[in-house]
Amino acid sequence: MYFIYNILAVILVILVLPVFVVRFVREKGIAERVKQSFGVLPAETLVKVAGKEAIWVHAASVGEIVAASPIVKEIRRELPGIPIVVSVVTVSGYAMAKRIIPEADGIIFYPLDLPLLSYSVVAKIRPQAFLMVETEMWPNFLKAVRKFNIPAMMVNGRISDKSVNRYIYFGRVLSDMLDTVVTFCMQSNIDAQYITRLGADPARVVVTGNTKFDQSYTELSLEDKTQLLSSLGLSSADQILVAGSTHRGEEELLFPAFNEVRAQFPHTQFIVAPREPLRADALIELAAKFNFVAVRRTSMPGKLAKNPDMIIVDTIGELGKIYGLGDIVYVGGSLIPHGGHNILEPAAHGKPILVGPHMFNFKETYALFSERGVCLTVRDSAGLAEAMLKLLHNPEQRQAIGQEALRIINENRGASHKSALYLKEILQQKKALINRQQ
Repeated sequence: MYFIYNILAVILVILVLPVFVVRFVREKGIAERVKQSFGVLPAETLVKVAGKEAIWVHAASVGEIVAASPIVKEIRRELPGIPIVVSVVTVSGYAMAKRIIPEADGIIFYPLDLPLLSYSVVAKIRPQAFLMVETEMWPNFLKAVRKFNIPAMMVNGRISDKSVNRYIYFGRVLSDMLDTVVTFCMQSNIDAQYITRLGADPARVVVTGNTKFDQSYTELSLEDKTQLLSSLGLSSADQILVAGSTHRGEEELLFPAFNEVRAQFPHTQFIVAPREPLRADALIELAAKFNFVAVRRTSMPGKLAKNPDMIIVDTIGELGKIYGLGDIVYVGGSLIPHGGHNILEPAAHGKPILVGPHMFNFKETYALFSERGVCLTVRDSAGLAEAMLKLLHNPEQRQAIGQEALRIINENRGASHKSALYLKEILQQKKALINRQQ
């Protein structure tokens, strides 16, 4: 099975190389990503973490980095003095990690999962423990971790229905990966059941909760809020509606609803943060078709001939704080069948949250907030307009929903601390084993 996997991995790398050549021109940071993905890591990072008994935390992209951020903080608190290296897969994840994980001694791109390459990078860094965030299991990398007797741990573990069905085809490779993991810290009972169904030893599976409840990088003081409003040219806005993590095809449903709102609340300002910032120009053109004057966030607070109706967020790492400006927040990927996105960031600001019916990637969180009236589900563009207008006409209801959101957040904190304690226990057991062998 490893042989087939490696053949397919090599073919895939060959096929995607032309795509990366095109992206060299369009995206800043792609060249560095490719270089590090092939094992060429920055010398200044290696000096800090290589051979220093570091803790290696791997988070694929932006969402996983958000989950990793409070874990890294807790590791730093529980295990002071131990170097921490964070790896990512995407350029946006790298930018996010640089922005919100200052505690990391090094931030690198994860190596491609090719056999010799994975082995060489693990040999180079030689961490004392490896933590994968959510479901970041890669066969060759975990095989290398196993060879060096490095304990692996899954943190904020999450398994989707789709992942369960997909992983079954990995056969012996899946068994090897699961056997490499010492402790599975899962988000929920459902996730714990799924990982056990895949073959994880139930004695190694614990439910610690969702670390995203512990995130603090989105905190917004009154001074921060004033400065952010000023930088966006929104200091005098009557109402602000924020749509975050929107996807292609979704804005065509959002913008007609925004027009309905503007008909009754003409001075409402709109902020739209697409999941792919490179789509900013296309969204500005689309907004114009719905009679909105839209501008890029990176052009604010420049001198404009006319105040914009809409700001398109084309930056990485700001959305968590921008949610704090909204009177109402829509979280994207949910009016289309993408599976939704993280609703904890707007909830942490005490905001009423609107989503579409497609939240299957966040079942537990969605159910928790929906049952308590914080996350409201709409079915289409008309339903979105109706829900936004109802909330705008009822400030007392918005306030009550916001207070309930904060209560839920406070009730569910602590997963990051639990994860750090499990890591501490694993390292103590490893040290005791080494002492017995000497």
